[in-house]
Amino acid sequence: MNKKDFLFEIGLEEMPARFVTDSMNQLQEKVKSWLETNQLAYENVHAYSTPRRLAVVVEGLAEKQEDVTLEAKGPAKKVALTPDGEWSKAAQGFTRGQGLTVEDIYFKEINGVEYVHVQKHVEGKETNEILSSIASVATSLHFPKNMRWADEDLRYVRPIKWLIALFGEEIIPVEIAKVKSDRVSSGHRFLGGQVELKDAGSYVEEMLSNYVIVDAAERKEAIRKQLSIIGQENGWNIPVDEDLLEEVNNLVEYPTALFGTFESEYLSLPEEVLITSMKEHQRYFPVKSVEGTLLPYFVTVRNGNHENLDIVARGNEKVLRARLSDAAFFSKEDEKMVIEEAVKKLDKIVFHEEIGTTGDKVRRVQTIAADLGELLHVDEETKNHVKRAASIYKFDLVSHMVYEFPELQGIMGEKYAVAKGESPVVARAINEHYMPRSAEDQTPTTDVGAILSIAEKMDTIVGFFAIGVIPTGSQDPYALRRQASGIIQTIINKQWSLSLEKFILSVVERYAERGIAKKDTEAILDDLLAFFKLRLKNNLSERGVRYDIVEASLELPLENICSTVKKAKTLDVKKNEANFKETMESFSRVCNIAKKATNTVDVQQELLKQAEEQELYRQYTNKKERVLHAAAAQDFVTAYDELASLKPAIDAFFDNIMVMTDDEAIKTNRLALMDSLSKVISIFGNVNGIIVK
Repeated sequence: MNKKDFLFEIGLEEMPARFVTDSMNQLQEKVKSWLETNQLAYENVHAYSTPRRLAVVVEGLAEKQEDVTLEAKGPAKKVALTPDGEWSKAAQGFTRGQGLTVEDIYFKEINGVEYVHVQKHVEGKETNEILSSIASVATSLHFPKNMRWADEDLRYVRPIKWLIALFGEEIIPVEIAKVKSDRVSSGHRFLGGQVELKDAGSYVEEMLSNYVIVDAAERKEAIRKQLSIIGQENGWNIPVDEDLLEEVNNLVEYPTALFGTFESEYLSLPEEVLITSMKEHQRYFPVKSVEGTLLPYFVTVRNGNHENLDIVARGNEKVLRARLSDAAFFSKEDEKMVIEEAVKKLDKIVFHEEIGTTGDKVRRVQTIAADLGELLHVDEETKNHVKRAASIYKFDLVSHMVYEFPELQGIMGEKYAVAKGESPVVARAINEHYMPRSAEDQTPTTDVGAILSIAEKMDTIVGFFAIGVIPTGSQDPYALRRQASGIIQTIINKQWSLSLEKFILSVVERYAERGIAKKDTEAILDDLLAFFKLRLKNNLSERGVRYDIVEASLELPLENICSTVKKAKTLDVKKNEANFKETMESFSRVCNIAKKATNTVDVQQELLKQAEEQELYRQYTNKKERVLHAAAAQDFVTAYDELASLKPAIDAFFDNIMVMTDDEAIKTNRLALMDSLSKVISIFGNVNGIIVK
């Protein structure tokens, strides 16, 4: 079968850089799915993108669908034939609907019943007839934000300026938002021109000749190499922030890296200020010495060639100089700041209209952090540091620097606190209370910072749950999920034996005391426990724990999540042992029959009549203390092994003992034994939910 390449390009006004890669990947996957749905054979699908275009090239696309022979099933034989052996109307109608006659009928038996069948030959359609409907793929793309333009109903990431749909050399007619497909693309906005493509296969080369590198990976590698060359030529270390590289890559079509400089006097500013000014505001790459010291240089990437790079460098230097001049001014102004006065100004910053000001939040967090310190039994010095840190931890929000550079909140708070004579521990906690700032960020390292971080995040989460603002689906405007995950990860990393349920309840009660809660305490607590269990579920899944073991572990109360994680990881390791299946089955038998124990009573040894129940009781009482002692020491491997050693006695019990005997006293006693044993087994969660095959 003959094959051709197919090019589909959507030309747009410049897209936001953060939308480009995902949109390109979407287009690639949707085109693949569309081709398969339409039964069009192909060899490969390459995706391309720049800020002004999304494109795919389908290599080796068949010129037509394959011809196929289909088998169609009709009515049962007894329906297809009349009593005198003639074809019924049902049979005639079935074949007519298939474009065939009754002469084509044959019978096949299915589950003991014969049915009418026919085979029909379906000739494949020409590919160029099908390709015109590919517009539906383009309009199905999803973007974080859309816009409308002119009088069009279509909502899209940016206005569509041109379309190309070439199957080999043939233009496939496609129309979207009154834009009709052609063979003309647009080269670099300033260096290129209109690009008339002869065929789909020449796309990449023709665009490159017009200063557009359409392959995003190739463009990114070009930037990376240019940064490396500049670093080598000047003896610099240019750290490549992958997120920044991704953004810059999606801002240019023909990248050329260059460097500029700034006055060394600005190096007296905190390094974070300089780097933020360069990276976040200007998309520049900071430059460091081989030893790691920040140097008065920057590297930027131009969307163009090497002409007049000195002029471009001077322009970028001028912009950065203005930024750094502002930063220097803000820094000097902030030197005059008095922490206590700054804290008072927090009462003028609204945190949320139903929850109160940032000043209100600080006062709540002081109480919550103190409560948390008591639950953790920290020493007096730590309590004092927590008290001080919690009373001032948001003061930098009213500084000039953080107002101008919001990304530096906490970071500047730490630096200013040190400059104002605060304890290094308190200053560090001011920074750490924001941690983890993202899924990849580290958790607080100091106890004071961790307590403040947990208290601050818990106040936010409980506050929004109290007023009924709960994340649903993809909607989580206040990042409550991320903050809850941060709390869990912090507790785990600190290995704190904290009753999360008790702590959450104490915070909910604080809100209830202030009259902020819209629901009763119990309802809010239930919602929060379910919310945190989902975050713990995600945490365990990310650690590679098998899903059924995760679910079994979530049956445990949120008393000590560090223990829960260790128990889950223990079971996840033990599942690979040869006797795991049989052990879990024995445990499940115990737990299942223990559910029939209506009353919790002690086992009466004198009522244990048979040898097997006597032996199980003897081993249970012998092992129980060992299991509980190991669990208390967080040694869950030993706890599991001790429990698993009961398996032979459990199996012998069930093989020889009738639990539900007619003798009520004996039955109650045997159920009490099962109930006692199941309680110890259940320290690992709901073992009945663990899948064993």
